[in-house]
Amino acid sequence: MEENRARRVVDALRDRGVNAHLARVGVGQFGVRVSLPGGREAEWDTDGTAGLEAQVLRDGMLVGFVPVIEGSEDFDEQQVIDAIARTDYDQPVARQRPVAPPPAPPLPREGGVFRRFLDGFRYR
Repeated sequence: MEENRARRVVDALRDRGVNAHLARVGVGQFGVRVSLPGGREAEWDTDGTAGLEAQVLRDGMLVGFVPVIEGSEDFDEQQVIDAIARTDYDQPVARQRPVAPPPAPPLPREGGVFRRFLDGFRYR
């Protein structure tokens, strides 16, 4: 996922109360990391493939996954945000809920007032 797109997705998810973070995987590789109950984390779209999928990790060990969402290679940002918000991670093979749960109170955006300084002014 392109860095600015990943950042916008993270911001929109945090606005919905989803504990999402920008995941920096390697040089030029970005994705979305969602913190889950029980010390788990879902890492979305960090492998550079066209489709949207995720790995669910606990302490760096794979404990589940979200299979590639059909048609996700053509998703716009709002569809990506909705797909991540609708995912039910309770089973080892996660599934998509028919509708997203109601939004929780928004979480503050990461970096606060110094966000652009910390990220080197790479975005607008």
